[in-house]
Amino acid sequence: MTNINPQREYDLMMTRRQLFGRTALGLGTAAMANLLGPDLCAKGTPTGPHHQPRAKRVIYLFMSGGPSHHDLWDYKPRMQEMYGKQLPKEVRDGQRLTGMTARQKTHPVAPSKYKFTKYENNDRGVWISELLPHTATVAKELCVVHSTFTEAINHDPAITYIQTGSQIPGRPSLGAWLSYGLGTMNENLPSYVVMHARSRFPEQSLFSRLWGTGFMPSDHQGILLRSQGDPVLYLSNPRGVSRNDRRAQLDALAAINQEQHEKFGDPEILARIRQHEMAYRMQASIPELMDLSKESADTFKLYGEEARKPGSFAACCLNARRLAERGVRNIQIFHRGWDAHGSLPREHESQCKDVDQGSAALIKDLKQRGMLEDTLVVWGGEFGRTAYCQGGLSRKNYGRDHHPRCFTVWMAGGGIKPGITYGQTDDYAYNIVDADGNTLKPQPTKEHWTPGTMHIHDLNATILHLVGFDHRRLTYRYQGRDFRLTDIHGHVIKDLLA
Repeated sequence: MTNINPQREYDLMMTRRQLFGRTALGLGTAAMANLLGPDLCAKGTPTGPHHQPRAKRVIYLFMSGGPSHHDLWDYKPRMQEMYGKQLPKEVRDGQRLTGMTARQKTHPVAPSKYKFTKYENNDRGVWISELLPHTATVAKELCVVHSTFTEAINHDPAITYIQTGSQIPGRPSLGAWLSYGLGTMNENLPSYVVMHARSRFPEQSLFSRLWGTGFMPSDHQGILLRSQGDPVLYLSNPRGVSRNDRRAQLDALAAINQEQHEKFGDPEILARIRQHEMAYRMQASIPELMDLSKESADTFKLYGEEARKPGSFAACCLNARRLAERGVRNIQIFHRGWDAHGSLPREHESQCKDVDQGSAALIKDLKQRGMLEDTLVVWGGEFGRTAYCQGGLSRKNYGRDHHPRCFTVWMAGGGIKPGITYGQTDDYAYNIVDADGNTLKPQPTKEHWTPGTMHIHDLNATILHLVGFDHRRLTYRYQGRDFRLTDIHGHVIKDLLA
C-alpha cells in the first residue's frame, strides 16, 4: 500500500492514451451540452410533498401471476346455475384471448367451489372466500376494489405496466418514484426495500427492473433482502478486510468519483457515492434488522410459526413491520405462483395458506402499534382470471386464463376508507358494470374517468396522492421530456379516501 494520496495516485497512473481520450470526451460532452441546452440534464429530487400526506410509508404485497378474484373476493352465486354452460357471447364481447384458450372450442363457465361469507361493514358488505379466514378477521379495515382493470393480458407486460406505468421495460418503478419523492427517514437503511417470499409454484421470473430506477439515479432502486446467506449481496467484508480497511477504501473511491463528477457532471456518479456509503452503513444496520430473536412470543403467535422460517411470506411481513418501524418508506413483498391455468384449487389453496395469516397479522400489528393510520398497505396482482375454464372442467378441479377487464385489489390504512367495497362487476365477474348493471367500457384517458372504475394508473395516482404527491406534478426530466409514473393518464379515486 503506497502512502501517496489516493487521488494523486490515480492521476499519476493515468496513461497518455487515457489522458487524450478523456480530453476528447470532455470537450465533446461540453459541446453537446451547449448545443442541446439544459433540458437534457435530469432535475434534482423534489423539494417536498405537494400537499399534506395521509401516509408516511407504503407496504405493497404483490401477488405475482394473477390471483383469481372469482375464488377469493368477487362472489357470484349465479355462476353456479351456469356451471359448464358456454359463456354468453355478449359477455365476452369479442375480448382478445391469450393463446392458451383462444383455440378452445368451448369456454364453459366455471363457478368457484369455495364458500363465501359476507362481512357487514357497509350497505353492500365485503365478501371473502373461505380460503382467507385470517384476512376475514380484518375485513373492517379493508377497502376492496372489484373494478381494477388493465390493458395488458400477459404476465411480463402486465407486471411491468402496473409497477412502472408502461408495458415497455425501461421506466422507473413505483418504488423508485416513491423513493425519489419521499426520500428517507433513516440514513442507515434504504428508502426502498424488496423481499421475495417463498412459494411452491414460482412459475414466472421476476426481473430487477420491477424494482429498478430506469433512467433515474440508481440510488432510488429497491434493495433486495435475501433469506439465505447475506441478507444483501456482498454485505460482509471479504476475509482479511476490516471495517477500517473498508472505510479507507470508500474514502479513496469517493475522492476519485468526486473528481469524475467535477469533470463530467454525471449525476449517476454522485448516486454511486451515496450507494457506497449506504452499503457501508447497512453492514451495521441490516444484521440488527434481520435478527428476530427479540420479537415476543405473542408476535409469533400473531404471524404464525411460519414467521420463524426465513423467506416465508409471514417472515417477510414481520420484517416489513420492522422496516416500517425503522423509517423505511417503501417496502414491497413479491409472492409468485398465482398463475393457475390448470389445477387452480390445489395451487390457490397453497398460495392462500402462504399469505393469509401474514397479511392479516401485518394489518393487526400495524394497528396495535398506532402505525396503520399512516401506513398504506396494498394487496393485489397484475390482473384477474377468467370466468370460464381453461382445459377440462369438474366440480373439484378447474383452471382459469388471464383476465385484465376486471380484478380485485385491496388497500388498508394510510388515509383509505376502511370496511368498504368499490366498483361492481356483472354476474360472471367478467365486466365492470354501473349501479344499474349496465356494462362499462372504461378507457384510461387523460380527460375522462368512468366513475366506479379503477385503472392501474388510477391506483398509482391514488397511492401517490396518499403520500402527498400530485401524480401530474411528480416528474423527472429525461431526454428533453418530463416523465411521470402515470404517463399522461391517471385519476385520484376520491371515493376511496377517508
